[in-house]
Amino acid sequence: MPAKKWIAGATEKKGKLHDALHVPKDEKIPAAKLHAAAKKGGKIGKEARLAETLKGLNHKRG
Repeated sequence: MPAKKWIAGATEKKGKLHDALHVPKDEKIPAAKLHAAAKKGGKIGKEARLAETLKGLNHKRG
């Protein structure tokens, strides 16, 4: 059975993707830059793909 609240564990290192993409932490990462990083391999690509996925989950239901 998968762990509950796995997203909290996956996003522990806040600002890591901002640092890797050279975007100040007080600004949003541009979608084009995030998409380009998601195409890359390694940790940064994996984190960028997760960020794109989580970006789509931000809709309120109800």
